[in-house]
Amino acid sequence: MEASAGQDILLVALGGNALVRKGQTGTAQEQFDNLHVPVRQIARLSRHYRILITHGNGPQVGNLLLQQECCRAVPPMPLEILGAQTQGQIGYMIESTLDSELMELGIQTEQLLVSLISYVVVDTNDPAFLNPSKPIGPVLSGEAAAAAPYPVRMTAKGYRRVVASPRPVSIVEKREIQRLIDMGFIVICCGGGGIPVVRDGRAFAGVDAVIDKDLASAVLAAEIGVSIFLMATDVDGVALDFGTPSERFVRRMSVMEAERHLREGQFPPGSMGPKVEAAIQFLRSGGARAVIASIDMIEKAVAGAAGTEFVL
Repeated sequence: MEASAGQDILLVALGGNALVRKGQTGTAQEQFDNLHVPVRQIARLSRHYRILITHGNGPQVGNLLLQQECCRAVPPMPLEILGAQTQGQIGYMIESTLDSELMELGIQTEQLLVSLISYVVVDTNDPAFLNPSKPIGPVLSGEAAAAAPYPVRMTAKGYRRVVASPRPVSIVEKREIQRLIDMGFIVICCGGGGIPVVRDGRAFAGVDAVIDKDLASAVLAAEIGVSIFLMATDVDGVALDFGTPSERFVRRMSVMEAERHLREGQFPPGSMGPKVEAAIQFLRSGGARAVIASIDMIEKAVAGAAGTEFVL
């Protein structure tokens, strides 16, 4: 049977590898095939939990930026528009895959699924705007980098465009998401961290920035009253001394331990760092459970048998 309004809310934040695996080119068929692994598990979990799904969009928005670089005959779109495009694209792919998996399980799906284009408020005074550091899009030649109308930095891959990555403050559509969840919908939202907006009087204005998907998910989880916040990624969980001979997987970690390891530089900003920060933020704001686990182990992680679980 379907989850009822009284059941706990489970938020699953899908990493980019849910759609595009290492070594793949990211064709539509590859992405659909990859989605069956996490989505099949989410479909089964929907019998016991009310479900929220968030997702990354790195490969997809990168491809759109590359297409813009390659085709000058078409007017380029700002980053906020590309973010909205990928929210629609990936939302459709998740929703259609989930619809198929639910039907296979015999779960009634009529009017149960919805993908929501989501805005996320950021602070105009966030220091990230003064120091754009998030690489996006294709690698540029030296000549293209010098002529680029946007900030460019040398990265490990070469010259790339960089944008600000401010911290999320609030999800604009939180009330709508809450109502949809209470009505029994499975909601797909905050794709790619959401479309970053700042307040302009009583309205909102989009900005050229990228919000971390896991940090935005933690804000949403706190605002909606999520019980379990699960970040699904391409590793089994959190490891200390990652990539060294002393690397060791941690099954359970307290918030105080996590904060100490962050200060010590155990979790790099571009990989595990934001996930650990999101777990800490969620628990500090009153959440019950925060877990980081493999895409393949979502159900086991929810059951407490896989991944890294964070506790106060």
